[in-house]
Amino acid sequence: MSDTLAAEHVSADIPEYPMEREARCPFAPPQAMLEMGAQKPLSRVRIWNGTTPWLITGHEAARTLFADPRVSVDDRREGFPHWNEHMLSTVNKRPRSVFTSDAEEHTRFRRMLSKPFTFRRVEGLRSVIQEVTNECIDEILAGPQPADIVAKLALPVPTKVISDMLGVPYEDHEFFQEHANAGLARYAAADAMQKGAMSLHQYLINLVEEKQANPAEDAVSDLAERVSAGEITVKEAAQLGTGLLIAGHETTANMIGIGVLALLENPEQAALLRDSDDPKFIANAAEELMRYLSIIQNGQRRVAIEDIEIAGETIRAGEGIIIDLAPANWDASAYPEPDKLDFTRDAGQQLGFGYGRHQCVGQQLARAELQIVFHTLLRRIPTMRLAIPFDEVPFKHDRLAYGVYELPVAW
Repeated sequence: MSDTLAAEHVSADIPEYPMEREARCPFAPPQAMLEMGAQKPLSRVRIWNGTTPWLITGHEAARTLFADPRVSVDDRREGFPHWNEHMLSTVNKRPRSVFTSDAEEHTRFRRMLSKPFTFRRVEGLRSVIQEVTNECIDEILAGPQPADIVAKLALPVPTKVISDMLGVPYEDHEFFQEHANAGLARYAAADAMQKGAMSLHQYLINLVEEKQANPAEDAVSDLAERVSAGEITVKEAAQLGTGLLIAGHETTANMIGIGVLALLENPEQAALLRDSDDPKFIANAAEELMRYLSIIQNGQRRVAIEDIEIAGETIRAGEGIIIDLAPANWDASAYPEPDKLDFTRDAGQQLGFGYGRHQCVGQQLARAELQIVFHTLLRRIPTMRLAIPFDEVPFKHDRLAYGVYELPVAW
């Protein structure tokens, strides 16, 4: 066989990514991806623009690459495997931020965001999270049945908390929830909601400028202070604020919605969580739900800036890398019987928040919200049940973050 024919044959064998989940098992990662991961921890895949980056499916390989300084998050670099056309089309329009910068630049941005998300500050917020959670459940219990857990609990809790933390008026939540979705469709076109994304960015610019004149005890005021000191521009501050606003409610809301569904489908595990008063057990249960569900379903995107030898393969400089958390968290070598939701297993090494220097800056806040919401809901509505057939639940197969559009429950 000639080299040309051989290359064409190899290319034809490369599977398309992202892959679809099976309807009969919507909590599981795509079966084809699990089968790839069972053979080796990294393989080539083909994405929307015809390029063939590396897909990382192994838990150990994922942790290794997350921590490797030769792996870049800079989406301006040649070979970076963009999520979709929208992300590529806006790459040079977006200011740099903690999400797209490396090394010292990343450290500088991250330091600016560390103050509101310290363990101590988040622990001090637990009473606020508990109060907001109780208010939402009070409203559910006082209202009609069925109640939609997404609209009544999963969205309002993290949205109210992040609004308070950032200093964003909660009465504007419908505006920023709508525009936060700009470009978050899994296959977003180049012109997807450009006006919406620009509107949200302008909203944050206006808010930063307002906080410069009238600072308060919140994260946007902290950023405004950095602008006044000349450390960052107003646009950079707005980009950081936008990222926190989106990540602070969108991902946690999805995790709460689909997490409640997983609890309803695993009543023995739900009972263990409901009946426990052990903070460590409750914390680990939230980690296990994160492992089991891994809601970021388009992978963490990276590009190699030097050649990297890993697991018998060579990732060349300039080649794209997609670290998919779902198969990594279902790697049987790290988690025996990964298809079982098991609150008694140690899930502390799950990769739902990433790993290494780029791991989620708001992870302590998300953890506190998940721990409080799941435990409180099971305690206060112990007879909760799904109010529609399971196969009628509308899953978010078309979004970057997996979840459910609505979750009607009765009790």
